[in-house]
Amino acid sequence: MTPIATFFSGLGLLALFGWYFFTDNERAKRILGTVLTVLLAAFCLKAVTPPFDKKDAAGKVVATGKIALGLDLRGGTAFLIRLIAEPDEQGNKREITPTMVDQAVEVIRKRVDQLGTSEPVIAPAGTDRILVQIPGLDPKKLEDTREQLKKVAKLEFRLVHPESSRLVPMIQAGQEVLPIGYVIETMTDEREGKTFTDKILVKKKPDLLGDTVTRAAAYLETEWGVSMNFNSIGAEKFFQLTKQVYEENSRMAILLDGKIISAPGVKTEGGIAGGRAQISGGNMSEKEARNLASALENPLQTPVSIEEERTASASLGEDAISSGVQAGLLGVAMTVICVLLYYRFAGLIANLALAVNIVFLFGAMAAFNVVLTLPGIAGIILTVGMAVDANVLIFERLREELAAGKSIKAAVNAAFEKAFTAIFDSNVTTLITSIILFWQATGPVKGFAVTLTIGIIASMFAALIVTRNLFEWGLNAGWIKQIKMTNLIGATHFDFLGKRKVALGFSLAVIAALAVVFAVRGEKNFGVDFKGGDRLVLEAQGPRPNDNDVRKALETINQSDAVVQTEKSANKEFLTVRSNAGSSNAISELLIEQFPEAKFSVAGVERVGKLVGNELARNSIIALVLGMIGIFFYVTIQFEMSFAIGAIVALLHDVLITVGAFALVGREMSLIIVGAVLTIAGYSINDTIVVYDRIREGIKSGRKGSVQSIMNQSVNETLSRTILTGGVTLLTTAGLYVFGGPVLNDFAFAILVGVIVGTYSSVFIAAPIVLWWSGKGGRDLRAEIKQSERPDEDPKAATA
Repeated sequence: MTPIATFFSGLGLLALFGWYFFTDNERAKRILGTVLTVLLAAFCLKAVTPPFDKKDAAGKVVATGKIALGLDLRGGTAFLIRLIAEPDEQGNKREITPTMVDQAVEVIRKRVDQLGTSEPVIAPAGTDRILVQIPGLDPKKLEDTREQLKKVAKLEFRLVHPESSRLVPMIQAGQEVLPIGYVIETMTDEREGKTFTDKILVKKKPDLLGDTVTRAAAYLETEWGVSMNFNSIGAEKFFQLTKQVYEENSRMAILLDGKIISAPGVKTEGGIAGGRAQISGGNMSEKEARNLASALENPLQTPVSIEEERTASASLGEDAISSGVQAGLLGVAMTVICVLLYYRFAGLIANLALAVNIVFLFGAMAAFNVVLTLPGIAGIILTVGMAVDANVLIFERLREELAAGKSIKAAVNAAFEKAFTAIFDSNVTTLITSIILFWQATGPVKGFAVTLTIGIIASMFAALIVTRNLFEWGLNAGWIKQIKMTNLIGATHFDFLGKRKVALGFSLAVIAALAVVFAVRGEKNFGVDFKGGDRLVLEAQGPRPNDNDVRKALETINQSDAVVQTEKSANKEFLTVRSNAGSSNAISELLIEQFPEAKFSVAGVERVGKLVGNELARNSIIALVLGMIGIFFYVTIQFEMSFAIGAIVALLHDVLITVGAFALVGREMSLIIVGAVLTIAGYSINDTIVVYDRIREGIKSGRKGSVQSIMNQSVNETLSRTILTGGVTLLTTAGLYVFGGPVLNDFAFAILVGVIVGTYSSVFIAAPIVLWWSGKGGRDLRAEIKQSERPDEDPKAATA
């Protein structure tokens, strides 16, 4: 589909969405909902077909799959990049510093993984090199990656001599002396298939550098170009520079990596203010414009060269991949069966909506070029389990409405209307976090935000439109005569708030104990992703063992977490092992002894830096803090400030206990676990908001009794939903934990702990914090919630 067709198709879908939500005509709503579902499903199926590579009998790829597989599942290409030390102004050779290496790592990460969805491996190697592994082997993508890796993107603006056109031929003829501080540069341009060159007299030293560029983006007008924004310092310098060009009726040369790409004049009287500029001309293609914009936003301070390029095998063995996929399928199957058995016909509708949800999920993944990894598969299964939550909310409401004696049609309408606020608020709070993570974070954390956003939107659409539409068609056609559901969790009347002091004291004691354990373990809490490690390279002169046999051998010396890959260059084949620091000697001795027929020799051992760089960690922490601030303001606006305090405390409670539990059982933190912790944060806030919604509803409805009794009743009313959602999620995660193999074991363990703790905190922590905070200073929570709904009335009147 062409960009124009995609654009107008999107406008059409948006119009249908608007029509669906604003129409009150039931028949029109059913038809619109069906059309939307069919069109979106068709778009997603087209985007994802074929999902994976198709091969002929000889193993040759005949059709490239739309879903790219990660380094762990398929392998890719490994680049070894060396930083080139440039001489300083005095001609002395500069040393490559760790700061230069770190800057290059983050720049390369942003260039090759702009959305954070590509899952590359990027880490310092030695003192002046960087290891980059890119998933996939597509020749076109590899060529693009090579260009992105090598481009320094040193942008310079230099003044052109006012008499350049007159002086250049005279200087070349020896009739004039080259002015001091100037140099003759050549500008090459291609027009109508012909190459033109122009000699220009420009300043030796730049008047403005590209390090003041804060944003760059490709644009299309009559031709492709790049627009740029400068920071305040760059904006002022650019203004003064363009002012001088206008006054001298001269030109300004724009150089990229030492080559003039444009030399425009200035038509704006007095100079160009506002800190914006554009680069165009030279018949720039879309790819060139986008690559240039990416490079300008992320310029390398130090030039690099690709020292070596090799193909790399999958970092996981076939057994690990097979067990992970099987565990994922088992998780989906258990979710579907549980929903069907518990909710019967309503469960069948939920499962149909779940199928549509999965189609949307994979279609969006293909559209956004999300690379699928084994932990990614686990994340999708977890998303499927958590997506059931919205349907559970609706069906539990439906149970209540039917028990109240309403007709099926009235009960269905009331269930969807009453569940809407809880579904909307709980998902929007999570969406706020994901948007801020995407905006501020980098690397895999940014990629997590993309997939989380896709999951939220897909599950909301499936629950609020697909599920409702199926019910509406069934009711209208007369197929649904009655709705029966299993009711294992009846009405409860526990005094949860009465146990708040014991629960809060218990939680504080657990957090304090786990904090001590975490502090005592120190660096042992963190794995190779956070600390770095060794990269052992072995060359085989004889028959090389397969990667699975090597992995099994490493398990005998407690190195099961080591990453084993086969790398091939033009005429050589190597076995590489990335492991904890200081383990390379033991590993090399073991492999040389265990596989004598391979005749292994050590081709190299080097220190590989951490995958979680300082900038990635800093940006992720900033994004999380901003996300919590966003949640705080949203919950304050939608509920009341005491609710926001409770939500943040519950979220921190769940994350701290999960991380502490990891330390308690002696496990190591990795990038996969970062994703698990972020998932837990989303689950925690989602669970808490559902309870809050029922509390707010109880208070607004004028229910009799104290605020504490209303809270207790609300928690009891949502208990069945809390247990069911947590139970389904635990069931799918338990499958990953037991059958997913060692790679998914840590991820599943973190989720198991997080779900249990999150369920506990939504009942015993969040609501008690609201009660405690709202009581400070003699404030009346009941009056404040009612007043928030009627801002023009007198607060005292609301309590009358």
